[in-house]
Amino acid sequence: MNRNDYEPLRWAVVLMALTILLGGCDRGPGKQATPVPEVATVTIQPQQVELSTELPGRTSAYLVAEIRPQVNGIIKQRLFQEGSDVKAGQLLYQIDPAPFQVAHNSAKASLGKAQANLPSIRLRAERYQELLADKAVSRQDYDDAAAAVAQARAEIEYWQAAVEGARINLGYTRVTAPISGRIGKSSVTVGALVTAYQPTSLSTIQQLDPIYVDVTQSSADLLRLKRNLEAGRLSANEANLRKVRILLEDGTPYSLEGTLQFRDVTVDPATGSFTLRIVVPNPKHLLLPGMFVRAVVQEGIDAQAILVPQQGVSRNPKGEPVALVVDEAGKVQQRVLTLNRAIADQWLVASGLAAGERLIVEGAMNVRPGAAVKVIPWDGPKGGVKAPNTKRSPAESN
Repeated sequence: MNRNDYEPLRWAVVLMALTILLGGCDRGPGKQATPVPEVATVTIQPQQVELSTELPGRTSAYLVAEIRPQVNGIIKQRLFQEGSDVKAGQLLYQIDPAPFQVAHNSAKASLGKAQANLPSIRLRAERYQELLADKAVSRQDYDDAAAAVAQARAEIEYWQAAVEGARINLGYTRVTAPISGRIGKSSVTVGALVTAYQPTSLSTIQQLDPIYVDVTQSSADLLRLKRNLEAGRLSANEANLRKVRILLEDGTPYSLEGTLQFRDVTVDPATGSFTLRIVVPNPKHLLLPGMFVRAVVQEGIDAQAILVPQQGVSRNPKGEPVALVVDEAGKVQQRVLTLNRAIADQWLVASGLAAGERLIVEGAMNVRPGAAVKVIPWDGPKGGVKAPNTKRSPAESN
């Protein structure tokens, strides 16, 4: 058999191989069905949450008294330890009392002289009255005697007032504490000359227990809060609204609660904010005037709050917060949200989501709006779990 006899057999083998190869291509990956992506979701459930806001502020003394002399003189003694606690009425400075004691004694002597002159002047006037009836003295002499009595009585009253004034000035040489509290450094030493009502105080006393905390809040936040209360989105508990927690400068909580005393009625036009004053117990004097603190002020109770995990919220190219939800048909929909604030690891959503919707918290990077997905349970914390921290920070609102 020659070479040409094998040619038909060779072509038959080639055709069979091509048929097998093409058949294998038809069954390749390109013809397999694309798997449906899986996503983990949480079902949104409304819950009751107590909301609060965190406001910056500073402490100030409950009472402040600047000590100033009320008479001129030389400081003879300083009778307190700088930085110590003093009681109301405690003697702080002794001004030289000698000239004031002399003035007091002189006024008392003049009063005694005036009182001694009055009886004889009064008797003369009485005799002149009897003689006038017999026409033994003129009417003018009697009138002069009666005027002398009135003048003597007025002179007694004058010196009585002078004695009282001298006594008061003598008492002013004893500079006492007008309030109880902690006294600061002394601006004068023994031997210094002081003048009455001088502009520079001798020292300052501050009452530190309780202590004030003055914080500021924007008028826009106040309007928002009032609208929410009026619309019924928030309910107010007056007892809780007056309770305020204090955070120290290092972020640690202060052990005692404060009480909201009042909200200022004037808005600062430069900052658009107003002041809230809080009274805080301070028995250990841990808080000192001028310290920076933060106050956690209660806003109210949101009975239908919607909290969602933060990992279920992202931003679109416009910077708007968005979330993906799975509808009843098992397809993805995108929602633009309005966020109120962050609460622990969750967002409080003001609008954009409704109760019962399924929010995608895992697998969102693999799907697009309109795509069909397979929902699986989420192993992480479920949406709707109340977080312990519900304070508001202005930077967190959207």
